[in-house]
Amino acid sequence: MKPAVSGLEKEYPGQVVAKNLDATTPESKKEIEKLGFETHGLVIRDAKGEVLFKQKDHTVKVDEVRKEVATLLK
Repeated sequence: MKPAVSGLEKEYPGQVVAKNLDATTPESKKEIEKLGFETHGLVIRDAKGEVLFKQKDHTVKVDEVRKEVATLLK
């Protein structure tokens, strides 16, 4: 996991949980396809698991992710 992404847990203690999943497992491959990713990406989900925000593959921009997290937590 990129330090900038895992750092979100420190920036928002108790509000953000960061996870890194193995994209090569059969379950993960199905989820990647369902999310519209080619090989990987970043997803923000609510506590129920609903997708609130996503960026795929090499288009992930941590500054945009940070801004989205801040907006969602307001």
